[in-house]
Amino acid sequence: MSAPSPTLSPAPLSVGQASLLVAEREITSQVRSKAFLISQLITILFVAGGIVAMGLFGGGEDDAPEVAVVDAGQAAEALPSDGLERVDAADMAAAEEMLRDGDVEAIITADAHSPVGLQVIGLDSEPADVAQLLSASPTLSTLEDESDGGLRMVVAMLFGLVFMMLSITSGMMIVQNTIQEKQSRIVEILLSSITARSLLAGKVLGNSVLAIGQAVVIAAAAAAALMLSGQQDVLDMLTVPMLWFVLFFIPGFVLIAAMFAAGAALVSRQEDSGAVITPTMMLSMIPYFVVVFFHDNSLIMTIASYVPFSAPVAMPLRMFFNEAMWFEPILALAVLLAAAVAFMLIAARVYSRSLLRTGQRVPLREALGSSR
Repeated sequence: MSAPSPTLSPAPLSVGQASLLVAEREITSQVRSKAFLISQLITILFVAGGIVAMGLFGGGEDDAPEVAVVDAGQAAEALPSDGLERVDAADMAAAEEMLRDGDVEAIITADAHSPVGLQVIGLDSEPADVAQLLSASPTLSTLEDESDGGLRMVVAMLFGLVFMMLSITSGMMIVQNTIQEKQSRIVEILLSSITARSLLAGKVLGNSVLAIGQAVVIAAAAAAALMLSGQQDVLDMLTVPMLWFVLFFIPGFVLIAAMFAAGAALVSRQEDSGAVITPTMMLSMIPYFVVVFFHDNSLIMTIASYVPFSAPVAMPLRMFFNEAMWFEPILALAVLLAAAVAFMLIAARVYSRSLLRTGQRVPLREALGSSR
């Protein structure tokens, strides 16, 4: 008889393979979740509906007031070509009838005693709005485009809100999944096959892919809403800054996600998670409040462009308005990448030394300094 062939054990997974498997598990579990799909649908409807509403109701102009003109003579030539809807009346009696019937808002007729040679007559109150349209005024201009400030606020709020919303929602999913895996002891089974660092890398990778996917879907919905509401010019202006935003968003999100994962590894119960994730949530809100309140302060925006937590929003905003020199986004991106790598290494240390410890919350100092 021949000897039985030895059983070959499967080759251990490499760090990359294990991380990809964990990332796939994170993506599929969330995509199949009804809560995730519903929240994404609500976000899309909110963004698209808000843009369409602004296009339909925010840019409308008041109708020009109609006035009855009676024998104004040469002074009628002074009437503005726009701003007033002129209705010629045969005589004063016809004009008064139109005014009493509500067909016109005022009557304009000649007046030799008036400095402008015209008299404006209202029904029961002086038509000051019509008189203002007849008043001569100098040419008005500004040193800066007045739409620049409004556009700056819109872009700042858009970038800041998207970064804060996606960072917090995806980060909370990492926190919930990590704590559930500790409570159910699933993490012990996972760590028997892969390392804690692979598990952390997979979670961050999977949620990063989901966050970027959500950002792309939101951007597509916003673009469609802008096109449908006739705001193509706004869409053209936002295309380039959106590309810069995505470029800075990736390392910025990795940094925040690593902090959420490390904080979740320190606790074993959902009710204990508040104390460890609150600092990370506050840091996720920094970009939004910085750009909303200080978007027109060049000094603060320049400083925020190099701070890792606010750079994903501040630098693309400065690039959009051509306020940064050519080397600044490269330098800021390098600082952000270095910070993301550093925080991933710190998070991996905390994650690997706290993930199997249950019961009381693990102090951060102990997780960083103790041996496994």
